[in-house]
Amino acid sequence: MSLLVKGARIVTACDDYVADVHAEGETITTIGRQLDIPADVVLDGTGLYLLPGGVDPHVHLDFPFGDTKTSDNVQTGTIAAAFGGTTTVVNFTQQLPGERLQATLERGLDTAEGNAAVDYGYHLIVTSLDEQTLPDLDTLVADGVTSVKLFMAYPGLVMVDDRTLFQVLERTASLGALTCVHAENGDVIDVLVQRALAAGRTGPAWHGRTRPELAEAEATHRAIALAEMADAPVYFVHLSCREALDEVTRARDRGRPVYAETCPHYLYLDDRVYDEQGGFDVAKYVLTPPLRPAHHQAHLWRGLRNDDLSVVSTDHCPFCLKGQKTLGVGDFSKIPNGGPGIEHRLVLLHSGGVVAERLSLRRMVEVFSTAPARLFGLFPSKGTIAVNSDADLVLFDAGATHTLSAATHNMNVDYSLYEGMAVTGKVTSVIARGKVIVEEGKYVGRPGDGRYFKRGPSGRG
Repeated sequence: MSLLVKGARIVTACDDYVADVHAEGETITTIGRQLDIPADVVLDGTGLYLLPGGVDPHVHLDFPFGDTKTSDNVQTGTIAAAFGGTTTVVNFTQQLPGERLQATLERGLDTAEGNAAVDYGYHLIVTSLDEQTLPDLDTLVADGVTSVKLFMAYPGLVMVDDRTLFQVLERTASLGALTCVHAENGDVIDVLVQRALAAGRTGPAWHGRTRPELAEAEATHRAIALAEMADAPVYFVHLSCREALDEVTRARDRGRPVYAETCPHYLYLDDRVYDEQGGFDVAKYVLTPPLRPAHHQAHLWRGLRNDDLSVVSTDHCPFCLKGQKTLGVGDFSKIPNGGPGIEHRLVLLHSGGVVAERLSLRRMVEVFSTAPARLFGLFPSKGTIAVNSDADLVLFDAGATHTLSAATHNMNVDYSLYEGMAVTGKVTSVIARGKVIVEEGKYVGRPGDGRYFKRGPSGRG
């Protein structure tokens, strides 16, 4: 199968020009003006941007949380990703108590096989370490899992101690892999949570009030220090506040390989929803870290613009309000943490970043696609438009306006974090490895078309 996209404005992290793109099979073969090459499929890109397919390095699909699991499975979640112009995701699989790490990976691969609509990789969440599991990291890297995640929060569940974090940082660095860190001081937060519950403060708004900015900043500082002692790169997931960003910025200014992502909900939403919404509907915004006061948003946009923040991911971790979030009625600590967003990353970045003149167009592409591809061992197959790269392409109408709503989104969740929000920019067609999978607002691909991607060395920004 061959493909020709005619006359689009090609935008990558470093280029901006009008040309045609030809793909033969799964890869781009020719880029040039007014190409006269026969193709099985021809798309007219006149007046549209042609962007590299998005890389979302932080999604939770078919992911367990207590007695439930995310409402989007691999199939529904990756189809929603495709509608939003994301053609590669990196999902999570979590080590069970006493489980060897290879078995953890195999569980994830079994879940995804035959279901993924876009290409995918895996991070592995390490929850315990001993003399056997530490060498398992070597095998994982050989299998293309070149990143792991550790939690500094949720004691008694997934939180690891500093000894484990240091050892994993050291080992992953020696292997060319990257350690991702959920940075919050879990022990202090646990004290605050128990105090709130004991005082009868059980409603969902108290989730945010018991997870202060300084708890995130302190853990970020500590993880950076451990990474420096281990001489290792480190990547902070879902950074939400100025105090944590300041720690990252200082480390980067010293030349340390410290990277961080933020998410659209921290760029658009703030903690007023905990007071204004009222009732249990506030549980829609129970995610971790919580939404912060609005003044943090300007600092996060600045961090993206200046490359102190390297990536925008979604941390897509959806639970329906009814039947899932309601598990925490009467005890906010039991509300499944997380929110939906895998479908809207590009339009939110374009509308709030490019249109609002907070980001350049090329910088938007960088944080949406190129930087995560580089950091997580996917580049140059992913993350750019170039000869011999995968033909993962997005045709994007920069002038189209529409309104975000749960009534029209494709995610399998009963609410939208951005209900009623007007945005500028719309995905019109999506191509994954040379095959059109979204066209004229319809999914025309097939679940199972996505394949597992064994990633190269990670942590090289």
